[in-house]
Amino acid sequence: MFLNFTQSILNSLKIAVIGGGAAGFFAAITCAEHYPQHQVFLLEKSSKLLSKVKISGGGRCNVTHACFNAVQLAQHYPRGDKFLKNAFKRFMPQDMIAWLKQRDILVKAEADGRMFPVSDDSQTIIDCFLSECQLRNIFIHTRHEVSLIQKKHEGAFLLKITGKPDMEVNRVIIASGGSPRESGLSWLKELGHNIEPPVPSLFSFNIRDENLTELMGVSVASVSLKVQSTKLQESGPIIITHWGLSGPAILKLSAWGARILKSMDYNFALHVNWMGDMNEDRVRAQVQNQKSTHPAKKIKNECFDFSKRLWTYFMDKAKIPTEKIWGELSKADINRLVALLSNDVYQVEGKTTFKEEFVTCGGVGLGDIDVLTMQSKKIPHLYFCGEVMDIDGITGGFNFQAAWTTAYIAGVSAGML
Repeated sequence: MFLNFTQSILNSLKIAVIGGGAAGFFAAITCAEHYPQHQVFLLEKSSKLLSKVKISGGGRCNVTHACFNAVQLAQHYPRGDKFLKNAFKRFMPQDMIAWLKQRDILVKAEADGRMFPVSDDSQTIIDCFLSECQLRNIFIHTRHEVSLIQKKHEGAFLLKITGKPDMEVNRVIIASGGSPRESGLSWLKELGHNIEPPVPSLFSFNIRDENLTELMGVSVASVSLKVQSTKLQESGPIIITHWGLSGPAILKLSAWGARILKSMDYNFALHVNWMGDMNEDRVRAQVQNQKSTHPAKKIKNECFDFSKRLWTYFMDKAKIPTEKIWGELSKADINRLVALLSNDVYQVEGKTTFKEEFVTCGGVGLGDIDVLTMQSKKIPHLYFCGEVMDIDGITGGFNFQAAWTTAYIAGVSAGML
């Protein structure tokens, strides 16, 4: 049994968008906006819509990034940079900003380039998308899990939906998101697409050091990180958590090193330069200057730009008594302190992934997708957008921008007759 398939008016298409996340909604809205004569259906397997949008940016929705050059923007994607460089020519962050502004939603840029709605509330974006769907008569169906896509003949697909009647449509846009396991993409592999094995990206590092994790909540504005025995390195802010280290620098490092760190089973030595871009000689000079300039001051009261809690941790780790004054620092004390500040080493033993906003690298191989249309090179009238593709960006709004860009192109392309 299946839903009757008819074209109620001449030149009308029935288009199914699979996935009720950021990419799926934007593809459906774009398609319905450009082709009001078509019927657009949004099918989501769960009961929740736009769940990642809801929690993104701590509930504020990091909607995009203030990078307005396509070449520079593409450099923020560990996978998919060359593909996106061409796609961004069609839809950039400034286009998304303009799209939102047309709907009376203003966005603001923070110092690090991340962009949020002025409301600082992700519900603003969600309400906008839902309103657009209502305005454009998009049919939204939750608890509709597409288990199989069958190509019937030119211009027709049969969608097998778990526990629901089959649906016949003319076009399909797949925006089902990333999958933590390759088996979750088997239905796309069965259609003949190459699948890059998914592995986690954007995760924090687990470190078993009670003295460190007791400092949970302490942040440092700029550190430099290196993974031992690799070329992986990154810099930026970090935050100490109850399980180890997180923050933008850690998340970026995890993105660029997703496959390498997976091959290491997430067990590796992490080198931390707490002084950012200062090398050992510059750190030593700063410590020596502090000793000569303030010889009578207690070391614990002069903590550079670190919090007192973190500075006390450094002193304990360097075996320097908290009551000691700068003038009493021995050469051995200075050596230990300089080594710790410029090249502290931690053993990472595992990762922590934010389950509801996990990002994976891997997915449908980009060689199977036409960048100009997001159409499958294997199956005509089948399109892809968002994280189901082998595309992922670093933290900072880049994954959402990839979703908007690919969804826009897919939405415009899928409706063409």
